[in-house]
Amino acid sequence: MRIGLVAPPWLTVPPTGYGGTELVIDLLARGLAARGHEVRLFTVGTSTCPVPRADVFAEPQVPMGNTLSETAQALSAYQALADVDLVHDHTTVGPLAAAAAGVSAEGLAGGLSCPVVVTNHGPFTLAARVVFEELARHAAVVAVSHDQARAAGPVPISAVIHHGIDTAAYQPGPGSGGYALFVGRMSPDKGAHRAIRIARSAGLPIVVATKVQDREERQFFVEQVEPLLGPDVELLHDVAIDRKVALYQDAVALLNPISWPEPFGLVMIEALASGTPVLAYPSGAAPEIVDPGRTGFLCSDEDDMAMRLGEIGQISRFACREAAEERFSMERMAADHERLYERLLEGAGARDCLTRLSHPGWG
Repeated sequence: MRIGLVAPPWLTVPPTGYGGTELVIDLLARGLAARGHEVRLFTVGTSTCPVPRADVFAEPQVPMGNTLSETAQALSAYQALADVDLVHDHTTVGPLAAAAAGVSAEGLAGGLSCPVVVTNHGPFTLAARVVFEELARHAAVVAVSHDQARAAGPVPISAVIHHGIDTAAYQPGPGSGGYALFVGRMSPDKGAHRAIRIARSAGLPIVVATKVQDREERQFFVEQVEPLLGPDVELLHDVAIDRKVALYQDAVALLNPISWPEPFGLVMIEALASGTPVLAYPSGAAPEIVDPGRTGFLCSDEDDMAMRLGEIGQISRFACREAAEERFSMERMAADHERLYERLLEGAGARDCLTRLSHPGWG
């Protein structure tokens, strides 16, 4: 298959630091290419994903979420990818903008002449349901967890496909560092303050690997996290990938006390691939990732998580790694998408997209 992937214009693919969507796009591109497909990625000029790439923006665009930048990215991408068999769009406005612009003269609904897939990487809020219900008229919608799909309401979900990671990049470690680990943005929802309290209650030091992105997160840090800091808390900012891997490998457990139904949670499968058990609350996708008693525990509150942290020695680090290899690999994610693409192409009669404009050189 000739597969076109469209990335948002906010970050490089793969990201140099925080950027879950961009990491997933990079892994999907590499996984599909490894399965023998011709993969092209429309991204920003500074991306390094090892497949043919094109762009309209030389650099990542700021501020994130700017509608004009995302629309320009999407329209340029559909023009550049006009001769592929299928487009997998990771923007929000892309299928709507392309359909409204009539990127091709005939074909599927709204003027799109090849199957289009769009993944919702965020929660199905009221606003998201309104937008994705319209998107579903032009594209097959992918959810990243069954919990997210249940929240979709009237939005038809074509497939639920869990994220995967490059398990070879996260080799299992012994967990001999004697510390609990928190990895996540400095956001109240992510729960760095809860993780510190939990580790302290269990009598363990904690490493907090975080990123502060905006004014609200700085305010949260100053008001609720900074007062909790002490000699038992190591605070690390903007941790590079190799350092993050080492942190996972040596951690006793990953604490993931998130206070909202997160659609997925890459940190949990990164930890499992490193052999590190996960402690989380039973909301969002966590019950689809953590096998209680085998790869971690699903906990009711902070006290319960602190108690379970004291029992973490019951969990086999080998079982954690095994679960990641079986269920959350890049290869499995690519195979799941391949099956969806084949089903959509069969339904569309395997028609090629019509080339309407000359497309840019692919790097």
